[in-house]
Amino acid sequence: MNQLKLKQMLTDFFNEDIGDHDLSAELLFSIDTKGEFTLFSKDEGIFCGESIIQNGFKLLDEQAHITFFKNDGDALHYGDQIAKISGSIKALLSGERVVLNLIQRMSAIATKTAIAVAQTEGTKTKICDTRKTTPGLRMLEKYAVTVGGGFNHRNGLYDCVMLKDNHISFAGGITEAIQIVKKNIGHTVKIEVEVETKEDLLEAIKAEASIIMLDNCSPEQLREWLPLIPKHIVSEVSGGITIDTIQAYAKSGVDCISLGALTHSINAFDISALVKIKESFKK
Repeated sequence: MNQLKLKQMLTDFFNEDIGDHDLSAELLFSIDTKGEFTLFSKDEGIFCGESIIQNGFKLLDEQAHITFFKNDGDALHYGDQIAKISGSIKALLSGERVVLNLIQRMSAIATKTAIAVAQTEGTKTKICDTRKTTPGLRMLEKYAVTVGGGFNHRNGLYDCVMLKDNHISFAGGITEAIQIVKKNIGHTVKIEVEVETKEDLLEAIKAEASIIMLDNCSPEQLREWLPLIPKHIVSEVSGGITIDTIQAYAKSGVDCISLGALTHSINAFDISALVKIKESFKK
């Protein structure tokens, strides 16, 4: 994960939440008043967000001291301590909500991904994300997918050609679309084509697509169509796949399963901050 970009993102998030100042914290505490709290799990799953905690509180208090009890990818159980943060009470209070919001979302994504990956055990199939991410949070959400054991699909529109149904319709067909792209792009960029019928599949193979994505394809159809795809072409399936059906798709031998639900349909992981009160911390 790009740490410079992360720090800028956190700065923007804090500016949105804190604005000119944290009115509540400033009325109660001076900048020198010290405190401590511990982040702990109230849920079961996979932790993700170590860099958020480290960079977030350090941005607000350079002298903050952070002790981690869990690292990205570690299992979390109810009551587990994740990290202890000591420093300016104002910084702790001002940064708490932004940090919690992010690590709760990232841990939920990592957890859901790990559940999906477990369904592919014993197969070659990779679980991948999609571009169905929260605007502004894509880097964090895609990182969380990798922490859960999944793989990233393209990061954006800029790093892979993906010809979907509307591209193909506008271009006049699969063959026409691929030919136009190949004339205008370098050899290092892969071309992925979305297909929904056997006829489209055969056309994409003949036109030499790099990756073929079988959209809204049942496991039965997948088992019938996969033998038609040459080994040098990556096979992918997407659309309508749930945790309960992943195993059936993976056992077909498909290379990749892409799931938008990893990032767009998650419930925040439950993490809380427990304040430790000491007499010496009081104002």
